Amino acid sequence: MSPGLAAVYRVRSDASSIEDRARAIAVEQSVEMPVSAIEDDYILSSIVGRVVAIEPREEGIFEVRIALAAETVGQDPGQLVNMLFGNTSIHDDVVLHDAEIPAELMKWFGGPRHGLSGLRQKVGARARALTCSALKPQGLPPEKLAALAEKFARGGVDYIKDDHGLADQAYSPFAARVQAIAPALRAVEQAIGHAARYVPSLSGDLDCMRRQAAVAREFGIDTLMVAPMISGLSNFHRLVRDNPDLAFVAHPAMAGAARIDPAFLFGTLFRLLGADAVVFPNHGGRFGYSPETCRAIARAALADRAGMRPSMPTPAGGMSLERVPEMLDFYGKDTMLLIGGALLAERERLVEATAAFVAAVERHGHG
Repeated sequence: MSPGLAAVYRVRSDASSIEDRARAIAVEQSVEMPVSAIEDDYILSSIVGRVVAIEPREEGIFEVRIALAAETVGQDPGQLVNMLFGNTSIHDDVVLHDAEIPAELMKWFGGPRHGLSGLRQKVGARARALTCSALKPQGLPPEKLAALAEKFARGGVDYIKDDHGLADQAYSPFAARVQAIAPALRAVEQAIGHAARYVPSLSGDLDCMRRQAAVAREFGIDTLMVAPMISGLSNFHRLVRDNPDLAFVAHPAMAGAARIDPAFLFGTLFRLLGADAVVFPNHGGRFGYSPETCRAIARAALADRAGMRPSMPTPAGGMSLERVPEMLDFYGKDTMLLIGGALLAERERLVEATAAFVAAVERHGHG
C-alpha cells in the first residue's frame, strides 16, 4: 500500500465492538467485499484498507485511523472523498474527522491559485483583515441589486458577493445581474478610488458555470463564488484549474449534510481543491458552530501545508457590527469578515453602516 493516504474517523461504539467496527470500515472504504473472497495478492497487500490506530476520545467515541491506497483516488476530487467516506457516510455512527493526504496528491490538486495574499492584493489591502457583504434578498431585479452593491461600495467594503440563493432566476438572470452590477462598482471606484470586487455566484451544471464564468470575465470580474457541495467537488476543482486568473470563494451550503468535520471540509478539502476563501458559520450567529470548531477551520485554512497557498477564512452567518472587535481578536488579521443582513437592516443608512463596518476593521484588523 502506498504510504500517505489515511482517513481519520470519529466512531460511536462501545469498547468491546470498536475493533470489529474499525476493520469493517477499512474494508467498506477499500474493497467493499469479504476479504476472504479475494485471491489476488496485490489487492490483499496494497488495496485493502488497514486499521492503523484506535484511540478512545470522549465517552463512547473512538478515533479510528485507517490507511488507504492512494492509487484508488486517481486524480479525481470526487473519488478522493468517495474513498475517504463514500459508503461509510451512510452509517450514522461515523464522522470523517480528518485525513492525511500524500504530497503527490496535494501537488496535483494544487490548492488556491490566489489565496489570502491574492485577495488582499486585488483590493489594495497589504496586511489588514478584509471586509465583505452580501446582496440579498432573493427576488430583487438586477437594477435594485446594483443599487445595493453601489451603496456597499460607497461605504468602502472590499468584496460584495451574491447571496448563495441568487442563481439564474427569471427575476434576476446571471448575465443581467453582472451587466448591472459591474459598471456600477466601476463608477464608484472612479469616484472614491476604492475598488470593491463583485463576487457573483455560479450555479447550474458545469457547462452553465463555465458560461457564467466567461460572462463575468467579459465584464472585468475576477472573483467568483461556488458552493462545492452543490456544484460537485470535481466540478469546482475543474473550474479552478480552467480559470487560473479567477479567484474562487467557497460557500458552505449543503456542507452540513455530509457528516464531515468542518475543519477538514472547509479548511483542508475546499482549500486543497482551490478555494481562495472559505465561508463558514461563525460561532454565536444563527448556526450552531462552537468557538473551537471555528478556530479549527481558520487554522486549517491558514496552516502551512506542502507549500500550498493559504485560503482566507471568512466567518459569516448573523454577524453584527458590534462583534467586529471581538471577531478580529479571535481570528486575527488573516481573515475576511462577512456581514450582510445586519447592514441591510439599516436601509437608508446602508452606506453609513457599511462605512462604520469598514472603519471598525481598519481600527482593529491589523493585529
